[in-house]
Amino acid sequence: MIRIITIFFLFIGINSQAQEINWMSMNEALAAQEKEPKKIFMDAYTVWCGPCKMLDKNTFTNYDVIEFVNENYYPVKFNAEGPEEIDFKGQLFKNPQYDPEKKTRRNSPHQLARALKITGYPSLVFFDEEANLIAPIPGYRTPQQLELYLKLFAEDEYKKMTSKEAFADYQENFEGSFE
Repeated sequence: MIRIITIFFLFIGINSQAQEINWMSMNEALAAQEKEPKKIFMDAYTVWCGPCKMLDKNTFTNYDVIEFVNENYYPVKFNAEGPEEIDFKGQLFKNPQYDPEKKTRRNSPHQLARALKITGYPSLVFFDEEANLIAPIPGYRTPQQLELYLKLFAEDEYKKMTSKEAFADYQENFEGSFE
């Protein structure tokens, strides 16, 4: 009997392990995109940012978000004040003023963050299948708030948006399904 109970709990433990977003670096996503075109979803964060940590804890652990992001995007975690070197569209982006002594607090903005015009954190940045910038979306989002953007860009609905009114109409009529 104890053996059956142990096997039962072992089975539950294995199946209840949290799925995760398959985060990669921007360089890895760009390389993957060359082999198999797919949009890129970037979480531009900083180590000191409270809303960034809330996004990790509350939004990026949501099953619907995990499943949709992994299926439709190359998901990228990008420390917008980190030391990573990124080869993007033939240009090498660095953070020459990065200070390792400040690795746990505010640091110098990365050149790629500046090039993408990221001014606040977190920023959720979307790229098309050829790594062209679609849009940066600043600020924390719940799973249900993020769903609108994930689907807008994954399904190319954004290409139909010709005005603020068109987006407002899309937003008003959007029926989400994320729990």
